[in-house]
This record gives sequence, C-alpha cells and structure tokens, in this order.
Amino acid sequence: MGIFDFIKKEKPDNNMTLIPAEFYMSEELDLKDKLAPSALKVNPKELNLGNKVCRSFFVISYPHYLSDSWFSPIINLDKVFDVSIFVHPIETARMLRQFEKKVAEIQSQIHMREEKGFVRDPKLDAAYQNLEKLRDDLQQAQERIFNVGLYITIYGDDTNELDKAESEVKSILESSLVYLKPALFQQEQGFKSTLPLSTDLLEVHSKLDSSPLSSLFPFTSFDLTSDRGILYGINRHNSSLVLFDRFSLENYNSVTFAKAGSGKSYATKLEILRTLMFDADVIVIDPEKEYEYMAETTGGRYFNISLTSEHHINPFDLPHPRPDESEEDVLRSNTVNLIGLFRIMLGGLSPEEDAIIDRAITETYALKDITPDSKFADIQPPLLSDFEMVLSGMEGAESLVQKLSKYTKGTWSGFINQPTNVDINKKFIVFSVRDMEDELKPVAMYIVTHFIWNAIRKELKKRLLVIDEAWWMMKSEDTASFLLSLAKRGRKYYLGLATITQDVEDFLKSPYGLPIITNSSIQILLKQSASSIDIVQKTFNLTDEEKYLLLESNVGEGIFFAGLKHVAIKITGSYAEDQIITSDPRQILAKKKADAELEK
Repeated sequence: MGIFDFIKKEKPDNNMTLIPAEFYMSEELDLKDKLAPSALKVNPKELNLGNKVCRSFFVISYPHYLSDSWFSPIINLDKVFDVSIFVHPIETARMLRQFEKKVAEIQSQIHMREEKGFVRDPKLDAAYQNLEKLRDDLQQAQERIFNVGLYITIYGDDTNELDKAESEVKSILESSLVYLKPALFQQEQGFKSTLPLSTDLLEVHSKLDSSPLSSLFPFTSFDLTSDRGILYGINRHNSSLVLFDRFSLENYNSVTFAKAGSGKSYATKLEILRTLMFDADVIVIDPEKEYEYMAETTGGRYFNISLTSEHHINPFDLPHPRPDESEEDVLRSNTVNLIGLFRIMLGGLSPEEDAIIDRAITETYALKDITPDSKFADIQPPLLSDFEMVLSGMEGAESLVQKLSKYTKGTWSGFINQPTNVDINKKFIVFSVRDMEDELKPVAMYIVTHFIWNAIRKELKKRLLVIDEAWWMMKSEDTASFLLSLAKRGRKYYLGLATITQDVEDFLKSPYGLPIITNSSIQILLKQSASSIDIVQKTFNLTDEEKYLLLESNVGEGIFFAGLKHVAIKITGSYAEDQIITSDPRQILAKKKADAELEK
C-alpha cells in the first residue's frame, strides 16, 4: 500500500496518524446493502428479518421409492417460502468400490444365516438384489449417484404463522415418508443456503441416484405445464413455468380476451417471437399497425392494405389445385367465397340477387376461358371491372351494378380492382388494415384471410395465423362463418389460428363466437372490464375468485387455459424481447429519440 492510499487525520494530542482510505470507503452502499433487511436477529430456531420471521429446514430421510409428483404439493403450496436443491455428483468408481464392500457384507450375512439354518430374511435378499441392480446400472452408465441437499425456508409475520406453515409442510412431506428437521442453532446457515447465492452451508446430504433425483425437478405444476413448447408466462400461484406447444394439442387454435391496455398485443407478440424460433411461419392481420417494427426487425414483410396502398389482392385469383382436388373443386369453392364477399360489399343479397351474382361469377371466369374443364394454372384471372361488365348485361342486376360501381370507378376503386402483387414467401408476414376505412375493414379482412387460406392450402407448413381485433370479422355472418371454418379445418393444414379481441360482447353475440372458443385448445383471459366480466365468467365457468382476479389483474396478468386445466399467469419478456415488441407509447417515443440521436 502506497503513501497516497492513506488519509491524514489529526488526533487531540496534535500527533498525526495515517489511516487506510478503505476505512472511509466502507460507508458506500452496494447492491447487497440495499437488498438486506434493516435489522437481523438470529435465534436458535428462527431468524427475525425486519418485520418478518423465517425458519429453515433440511430433509434427513427419503423412502425406498419416490413417485414422480411427490414434491409437487410443496411447489404448489400457497405459502411464502424458498427452496434450494444442491446436487453434488459422486465419482462412479468410488461408489462402485463402496458397493463392492457392501455387497460382500450382505452376501456374508446371507451365507451365515443359511449355515445356521435360519429362515431366509427378505430384507437382506431385497437389499442384495437392489445393490446388484444399481451396481449394474452404474457400470453401464445408466445411473449416477449424487449427494443431494434439500433445504426449505418458510416465512411468516410471526411465530404462530410459522408454526402453522411448518406443520403443513411436514404433514405433506411425511405423507410421502420424507422427513424434515429444523436447522437448530444453524438458522443463519440455513437461511443463506436457501438464498440464490449457490452456497451450501448446511451440507446435510442424502445419496440419491438419477431416477429419484429427477423427481425433485422444481419447475413442475400439478396445474398446467408441458415438457416442450414455448414459454407463455409464469404461474402466479407457484412461480413455475407455463410451457406449451400449441401444435401438440388436439387443435392448434387459441383465443385471447382482454380489455384495451391489458397487455394482449404484448402477449401475442411475445408468442409470435418465440414461435418463430421453432421453425414456424407466422401471418398476422394487424388492425392497428402495431406489428410493423416487429416485422422489420425480424426480417419479415409488411403489407399496408388501404385505398391508396400500392399492395393489392385480386379476389378472383384461383389457387393451384392440390393433388387431391380438381380444377372444378377449386372453381366451385372460390365461387362460394366470392358470393360471401359480395354479400358483405353490397350490404346483403336477396335470394334472387344471390342467383344473379352466382351466374355472373361463372360467366366472368368463362370470359377468361376459365371453366371447370380447363387448366387455369397459367391463365390471368379476371378483375372486378370484368365482373361489373358481365353483371351490367344481365337482367335484374341494375341495382347491384349501381352498388358495385363505387368499388370499380369511385373512391374505393384502387382497393380490389387490381391484379395481385403481394408475395408471402417470408417466415413472418403482416397485413395491416389500420388505414382502411372502417366501413371497408370487414371486406379487407375477408379478402386477406381468403388470400392467406389459399396460400396455406397450396403448401403444407407449420403456420400460425394471428387475427388481432377479431370482433371486426364477427360483425358479418360470412366473415364469422369463414373464421369458424379456419378454426375447424386449420389442423388438417398444420395451421394454428389465434384470435384476439377486446370486445368480448360483440364476439360472443355472433352465433359463431362460442364455437370458435370451443374449437380452441388454448384460451387466455387477461384483465377484463366490469361491463363484460359477467359474460366472460359464464362462458368460461369461472369462480367468483377467478372473476375478481381478472378484474384486479395488472397488465400482462390473467388466466391461461389449456384443455380443462387453467392457471393464473403473468406474461413477461426479456429485455431484448421487450425492445422489439413493446406497444407502450412512452417506450416507443424514447426509442425514436435514441435512434434520432444516433443518426446525428
């Protein structure tokens, strides 16, 4: 230590002394000082941490057999507690030497009993067989032996609460023949051993082989989880992980209901981002231009569908027939879809008008030499103006032509009266309809979803189709009916449909709303408004506690359903994910400001 590392200080007797500078620097606070309680009192049986009391325990004994789920009741316990599992591998060669001695001892005892004419001891025979089997597994590298320390620290407001919690934990474990002991006169070491510091100060170990050790895996929940898939969130009840692969369920569909600002778009973007990592394509119908930045960041494509947009989709396009269908099947299917489209565009059709439209569609295709008997793969399809021309020459179609003219000659002519110039050959595709007039949004969403459906039928791939603000499609019977058909037929084409809406009542008013929910294996309910909570409770058979949980949830919190099971969930993303998917205006403005400064 150099002379400049000391600080001069004058003492009362005017003598000078040198004091280490570190003495004064010790008053600086680091992270540990800020996290630590204001006071700590160590007792033989517990610790006082400020206003809380805690007590630490260690496991001293396990039964001969451990079931897979014996530790789940502890993980799912509705108490405040910490668990630490320390696993120390033991060298296999060392264990084999110990087993060799132990096997020799047991064999010797068995032989001595036989020589003396004693009755066979089943315990010795079972011990011998188990040791021999374990020794064989160790030699074949099928098992390993570990020193395992299992420590639990429970918390409470007072000792009475601790005693009750201790009694509950002990009764759960002892029902599985697992026994606990308090860390008497070692409460400080026990508390430190359960902190996330990876320090085993108690060193109370039991020897376990690989199979029973796997039953201690902490991220399990009797409520809901899977062994593969993406992370949807954290189980709010026990902090376990809610992992699910929608493509492993009976169907691949999901519905998300939430009020505005509750985090539904954030949750959807998070799932999209994580789904893209698992070799799946994602297509989004975006009503609010929320996915543009995400598409740019992930190398996807963004199409803006509006009256003045350069992107166009011709509804008369015909998909290439698959090997299991004919040109006649394709033409008939697209004719039915077009009738549904014109029903939306023209504000409904009478039976007579329906028949006229049907005949006009057939004649319009015939105008381009597209018939049920022709090979139309390389034929340019007709446009809406061609259809209008055919329709104008038909008797009784005068009012229909007048209504249709605004789509071919009026303000809306640039929307669908153009050849298709949209190519969706990227892993992530976004169609934005935000700039489309509200009156035309159902038409736009119908055309886009049919275009996507034709692309999906063309090539079998794992895909996720996300329809945000799906209540727009529920306004019309034709769009709602098509949405239900996607939910029912999607599985055949490896398609998962994710419908998201904030207007629950409009969605469920449609006769197709409830069937879409029942055809969705995953349902996510985030924070709900008081005006819609009753209908949500009735639809999902929620208890009163779950109802109030949804009313009081924070952003990104709610209930996650998979099949008949459901859990309270908190949806959270990493910092990097958050930068890509955030919809918070404050974060977006801050990001734009930072980008502008970087450009300077």
